[in-house]
Amino acid sequence: MLSNLNLTDIECGTKAFTHPALAELTPMLTENRFGIEPEMVAKLAKIRLPAEQGDAPSRALRIYEVPISYAGRTYAEGKKIGWRDGVSAIRCIIQHNLFS
Repeated sequence: MLSNLNLTDIECGTKAFTHPALAELTPMLTENRFGIEPEMVAKLAKIRLPAEQGDAPSRALRIYEVPISYAGRTYAEGKKIGWRDGVSAIRCIIQHNLFS
């Protein structure tokens, strides 16, 4: 909601970028662990917005969500996410959509 994108699960799956989009995005990234996905989505949403008058011309970015299927893992199989990771992701969503 904060990024004005219609995405269902930003923490799941693989991300694919064009080289120009990745080159513009990479220097702006600061988060580690599970915070990287909310940060990428927030910053891509801002990059895709049309340029304001007087700004450099923007390149329209198209952001797509492609459905995937997967079998979830148990803790024993390697799933090590905990509640602290969820709190961190919420912090990143708020920080990168509202304050950066």
